[in-house]
Amino acid sequence: MKHKYKNILFVLFFFLVANALQAEDGYRLWQRYDLIDDAGKLNAYKQAIARIQVAGNSPTLTIVKNELSAALQGLLGVVVPVGEGEAVPGAVVAGTPTSSPVIASLQLADRLKAVGEEGYLLLTANTGGKKYTVIAANTDVGVLYGTFHFLRLLQTQQDIHSLSVSSAPKLQKRILNHWDNLDRTVERGYAGFSLWDWHRLPGYIDQRYIDYARANASIGINGTVLTNVNANALILTKEYLVKVKALADVFRPYGLKVYLTARFSAPIEIGGLKTADPLDPQVQAWWKTKADEIYTYVPDFGGFLVKANSEGQPGPQNYGRNHADGANMLADAVADKGGIVMWRAFVYDNEVPDDRAKQAYNEFKPLDGTFRKNVMVQVKNGAIDFQPREPFHPLFGAMPKTPIMMEFQITQEYLGQGTNLVYLSPLFKEVLDSDTYAKGKGSTVAKVIDGTLNNHGLTGIAGVSNIGTDRNWTGHQFGQSNWYSFGRLAWDHNLSSEAIADEWVKMTFTNNNQLVSPVKNMMLGSHEAAVNYMTPLGLHHIMGWSHHYGPGPWIKDKHRADWTSVYYHRATAEGIGFDRTKSGSDAISQYFPPVQKQFGNIKNCPEKYLLWFHHVKWDRKMKSGRTLWDEMCYKYYAGVDSVRQMQQIWNKMESLVDAERFNHIKMFLAIQEQEAVWWRDACLLYFQTFSKRPLPAGFEKPGHPLEYYMQLDPKFAPGI
Repeated sequence: MKHKYKNILFVLFFFLVANALQAEDGYRLWQRYDLIDDAGKLNAYKQAIARIQVAGNSPTLTIVKNELSAALQGLLGVVVPVGEGEAVPGAVVAGTPTSSPVIASLQLADRLKAVGEEGYLLLTANTGGKKYTVIAANTDVGVLYGTFHFLRLLQTQQDIHSLSVSSAPKLQKRILNHWDNLDRTVERGYAGFSLWDWHRLPGYIDQRYIDYARANASIGINGTVLTNVNANALILTKEYLVKVKALADVFRPYGLKVYLTARFSAPIEIGGLKTADPLDPQVQAWWKTKADEIYTYVPDFGGFLVKANSEGQPGPQNYGRNHADGANMLADAVADKGGIVMWRAFVYDNEVPDDRAKQAYNEFKPLDGTFRKNVMVQVKNGAIDFQPREPFHPLFGAMPKTPIMMEFQITQEYLGQGTNLVYLSPLFKEVLDSDTYAKGKGSTVAKVIDGTLNNHGLTGIAGVSNIGTDRNWTGHQFGQSNWYSFGRLAWDHNLSSEAIADEWVKMTFTNNNQLVSPVKNMMLGSHEAAVNYMTPLGLHHIMGWSHHYGPGPWIKDKHRADWTSVYYHRATAEGIGFDRTKSGSDAISQYFPPVQKQFGNIKNCPEKYLLWFHHVKWDRKMKSGRTLWDEMCYKYYAGVDSVRQMQQIWNKMESLVDAERFNHIKMFLAIQEQEAVWWRDACLLYFQTFSKRPLPAGFEKPGHPLEYYMQLDPKFAPGI
């Protein structure tokens, strides 16, 4: 069976490469192995690469061999022979000390020990007068990661003649969260339907499953949660576990572990019990039996992701228990097999008469130190809900005895959904680089989640996927950059947004700097542009009702106050903004004193967070010298102007990009410009009813009255 599996994998792999070369539709993502167009670089690479040597026949090392063969043939335009035995001049030798006698002879033990199970070395070796390239790791998956790094150097036309690279992930668990339902709809998905064709699994293995795993491996993502956090207990039944097994078997050689969401009421819904109380012995036994069953299908099952007692989902609080009680029960069920539990801290209750931004902290902070060692508390980057910009969540740094896992949203629920070009790496970096001051200056969010601040061995980061069945995977071509940047930052959060954008543009389009430089700059400014035309100066949660598409600052009088817009912006004739200082909700007190001092004082508060923490008078003088009202107008108009500049930049790229992708992006930018104007005009007209102030002189007038925007009701908006 092993040989049969490898043969099938080999055939499918080359079918992928041959088929992908036929179209420029974005399917190949950043893994485009086209002939290097710089003659000097091409010649240098040909001289440096003469043979592929991958000793070992494991499924993963077979993938390494195939990847190198296909990539080098595409990039160099020649077939690079594959061989074994002693290293020859110009060889690319890939393997572990166990699989490769050549690597074993290089005495790399100390250097390999430093990179751990998943890390790797890229080295230029020179032994006996023979110069060759080494991709070495402790594990086969580490070799695969190193292989993709080596190919990235070629794709971006870097010098490979004196390599001395040592790379290891800063976070253990680097996981995509798919909010995919069993009917193949995707909550907050804007790229088609779910990849997982449950109806045809396990018998039919779609080529995209292999391509998905390969793409994730290329950026170091090592886990995937297949199902929505608003979970369906059926995924835990035998009928579906055989399908989960089929996916896990495809993903395993790529280092990609499978995780599932656990519906807390599953013992009742599929187990026949009358309770799901986590302290009930029968319930505990049911989960242990269920976990053991899952491991019979998926021996390397990663564990459970849980959303409980949030937005109507069942949980331990239904039985008078707390989050630790629920998480620990599930943790005990998977502990002996090495599984983990990722327990989400996204909790808030409409019945609690407190600021929604405070509730997760209030519920979880007292539980610090009470969770099992194999539990991570998964915390969103901000305290509300993936807003275009949020200050970092106060739970980062507040639970030193508990591993805290970051949750970012790669899909753009609140950032233009499927139609807006918004490069998210600057958002991710803004949060990761924020200083919590938990142990004094330099206690960044990144150090909280990578375990270095509090010496945690279990670490992780999650990203809510933007992937679907659209041919280009992410709907918008530039959505691919957010999948890519999440993976790169999960591996190394010290990378800059500029460096990641540079890689992605070169790998996705061209190394021609006539395109690379302007498109990279366009990407780097795109998040700020979106914040400006949606929620400038700390505004938040003013989007359309339910589908979250477009502006809706007037949303009010719903069954939950904390799902309305007026709850957050609190606009009056006097001013606007949510007072979270001591005179308001006092959410500021959940941060450490230096952060309180910065955010809590209106004079010190960064203006990008001003209306998040303060209710500000319309006539307050801003740093620009303008009043708050005028500054808000300038921000909204600047956001639209930025999109128009993006259009101008992209239009100049026509001769440098294939027609299919050029036109795709051009059309989406036109939609983005229309939506940016919609946001700008609707929001300013609405807030003008409170400020009673005119738009600054010289600004273009809104195309319609406020009533027009308020009656817009988009039908069938995706992602619900």
